[in-house]
Amino acid sequence: MIRLLTGFIIISLSLVNLRAQDHISNNDSTKTNNINYLNGNGFSQSGDRLPQLLRDVKVYLTEAMIADVYQDTNEVIFNLDRIFDLLMEADQLGEMNIDDKDEFERFEKTLVDIYTSRLTTLKASDVSITAEKLRHDVTQLVEPIEVEIGNTKYTVLDDRDGHIPIVTNKKVEQFIHFFQTKGKKQFEIYLNRRAVYDDMIQNILKQYSLPEELIYLAMIESGLNPKAHSRANASGMWQFIYSTGVRYNLNRNWYVDERRDPEKATHAACKYLTELYEQFDNWYLALAAYNAGSGRITRAQRLHQTSDFWQLHALPRETRNYVPFFLAATIIGQDPEKYGFNPPKNNPWKYDVVEIEKSADLSILAKSAEINLTTLRQYNPELRQSATPTKSYNLKLPIGKKDLFEKKYAALPESKRFAPQYITHRVRSGENLGTISRKYRVSIHNIAAVNKIKNRHKIKVGQVLTIPVRGATKVSYSSVSSKRPSGTKKEVYTVKKGDTLGQIADNYRVQARQIRSWNGLKYGQFIYPGQKITLWLKRS
Repeated sequence: MIRLLTGFIIISLSLVNLRAQDHISNNDSTKTNNINYLNGNGFSQSGDRLPQLLRDVKVYLTEAMIADVYQDTNEVIFNLDRIFDLLMEADQLGEMNIDDKDEFERFEKTLVDIYTSRLTTLKASDVSITAEKLRHDVTQLVEPIEVEIGNTKYTVLDDRDGHIPIVTNKKVEQFIHFFQTKGKKQFEIYLNRRAVYDDMIQNILKQYSLPEELIYLAMIESGLNPKAHSRANASGMWQFIYSTGVRYNLNRNWYVDERRDPEKATHAACKYLTELYEQFDNWYLALAAYNAGSGRITRAQRLHQTSDFWQLHALPRETRNYVPFFLAATIIGQDPEKYGFNPPKNNPWKYDVVEIEKSADLSILAKSAEINLTTLRQYNPELRQSATPTKSYNLKLPIGKKDLFEKKYAALPESKRFAPQYITHRVRSGENLGTISRKYRVSIHNIAAVNKIKNRHKIKVGQVLTIPVRGATKVSYSSVSSKRPSGTKKEVYTVKKGDTLGQIADNYRVQARQIRSWNGLKYGQFIYPGQKITLWLKRS
């Protein structure tokens, strides 16, 4: 255990110090800039948020790895969620310079390796990045096939009107074999998720007169996981990047990311796929364009003077494998028993809806429905915070829980039912995002995200900022200990149901390992509701 922990810490420290090491070999002026890397408000001298964002995600990854060694699954998941939330902000910060882009890509590769193969506490069904990695792995593992010049050779299995033509060739057969062997465990998870979302997706596909086989596109994109992430900062079941999501009215703000809403994202995907099919009049080209972009497919068509997908050898290897990967998934999915898979039990995603008028704490909502917080989040995967949005929100509940919820929730006093999740702050002279974040115990990134701030230069005296806070979080004060760390004040926090050390640390801008040290908590030792935890916070 100690040897394993030491190895993880070495890797983690290497991650945190990665940028500093990059600068050591540069000239003196660059070293000076590195020394002055932060100017007191959490940003670089240029005002760019990205360097600090990268530093913070590396710290979260370190915490996740240490928590994993001690089998603290909740802590691991919390830190990973924070990492992905921050990484998905990066595509809204504008163009990266060469150094930042290089570092960002190196970190993503390291993250994928650690996330998918080193974190032992995560079950395969919990790993939300493996669908993309599976496509990458199969591309590397399958044997190259010699290019066949001239007419494409394949066997047609199904070519009905209104459906995507299902064919097989050597490449498709290779992928089928991969799913039956090395990829079998993961594909079984995908089949089980299809049993959950099949009815919902098929109903929406029918509304747009689209082929039923397109459900397998979501399967190879995300494993039908509403919370799936990719290294390209795509999110959700249909893997939309931020800009494409905006194009199809998928809102992303402090409270929600509608790319993770299974129904709204499926409607958006149907609109996008309809446009691609109208452009190419060929489903294989439309699918390839979903992966690589329509411009790249059009250029390949011009180069090869053909609309035959199988002859577009100029396409990237991943895109050339994308359609056969889709076909293999479709062929198995249509008859899983034939290929050695147990048919999944039908478990359709059904729910009741209740309207929540104002921002409400999720733990209160879950308690009113007599379900756990994890279940509530599973029914509402688009929620990013521990509360519903400030405006009206349609909350999904398991079938049969609506009447109970409405009765119990209505019985609560309004002060408990609704918890304001933000306050406003007018910027004063001498203030910056760093001082404001410390004052309200909210991370710089959260304030910047809510107010769409890309760099420190956009904060001005007199500007009114929205400060996200957790309205249900209450702190009781006690006398200051004589042993307090220099420049800090003591606060005592009472643990609520559903709290993790990571969440508490994030709320108060400290680290989970500091809380453990202050309170004599060992790794793997769980906290419990009602427990008093001492926090030493910097004075404002």
